[in-house]
Amino acid sequence: MNLAISIFACSVALILYVLLGYPALVAIWARLFPKPVSKQFVPKTVSVIIPVRNGANWIERKIESLLDSDYPGHLIEIIFVSDGSTDATEAIIRSNSDPRVRLLVLPASGKATAVGRGIEIASGEIVAFTDVRQEIDRNALASLVACFADPAVGVVTGQLYIREGHNSEEQNTGLYWRYEKAIRKNLSHIDALLGASGSIYAMRRELTAPIPPGILLDDVYLPLTAAFKGFRIYFEEAAKAYDYPTALRSEFWRKMRTQAGVYQTLMRFPALLWPGNRQFVHFLSHKLGRLFLPFALIAIAASSFGLPEPWRRIALVIQTAFYGLAIIDPLIPERIPVKRLSSLIRAFVVLVAAALCGIAVFFVPPQRLWRETRVASPTATAQSVNSSSRR
Repeated sequence: MNLAISIFACSVALILYVLLGYPALVAIWARLFPKPVSKQFVPKTVSVIIPVRNGANWIERKIESLLDSDYPGHLIEIIFVSDGSTDATEAIIRSNSDPRVRLLVLPASGKATAVGRGIEIASGEIVAFTDVRQEIDRNALASLVACFADPAVGVVTGQLYIREGHNSEEQNTGLYWRYEKAIRKNLSHIDALLGASGSIYAMRRELTAPIPPGILLDDVYLPLTAAFKGFRIYFEEAAKAYDYPTALRSEFWRKMRTQAGVYQTLMRFPALLWPGNRQFVHFLSHKLGRLFLPFALIAIAASSFGLPEPWRRIALVIQTAFYGLAIIDPLIPERIPVKRLSSLIRAFVVLVAAALCGIAVFFVPPQRLWRETRVASPTATAQSVNSSSRR
């Protein structure tokens, strides 16, 4: 077997393992060896921290969804941390007369700093984190808190639902999120979850830690600090938040930032690569494996030229058709049946390209990797907010 065949075969095997094999393995693992947690709702004081920059379009809905929670009202405080907002965000929050709603104003310093400062002034036994854009289900806080009845649980992440997209591009980003959510659910069942959803998660106040200013993924950094103290990160399906679909352009920047954050995570928690760590296999397969995907695709393309005939011709034709569909997808009308395939391929290619670009974290300041997230909303065709994230 020549070198080209070996590279081609290994690269294909890596892609199939990361995208299909590993998720199937985790699903079987979770079914055969589940590790359930004990749940019982015991009311605790909860501080909800919401970092925001220029989120005026979403503030009122956010406050309404939290104050409408099926949770003892006197045990909730809502802390908005304005990270250099220049729109009406701060004025809207100040106009709310409910004493449970607080505002901390900061100069633009980044989300990590905003979250950290929010933790500093939080008084609750449980600190919950969410972004300004997502609406929170009425029973979400109670569902999160109930999981802390298990003393082994240190962090609880909720479930993010993406509303129906208006076109195939938005639908495919929602499909990706459902795929990701299924993996997280199974990882949670075997005590191997590697982070939380920044849209909705909570942790014990005593387990919070200072967040380095340049950290891109506070919803990974904070949960992992608890995990390395021996506590469990748990996924609670009943704790729900609702978001709007995003365009592929916004998903590219979100994914790029997420993958850049994985590099940061590796540098901050090198023990994740130690085989004795209970999350070793999962970090290698789920996180590092995805960082390797673009390099595997490049290796497949390069090694295809060294394959013997007719395999060289077959491999090159398939790849040409694959990437060709991704390129022309924006030109294909929604009514054409092939659009379903082309838009799915394009979404995959864009997200893999974003993973490749995540390496930019080594060359530019982390805050430059943040971009506005554009979504469809009930009140406008497209609105944007800087501080929202989906993990």
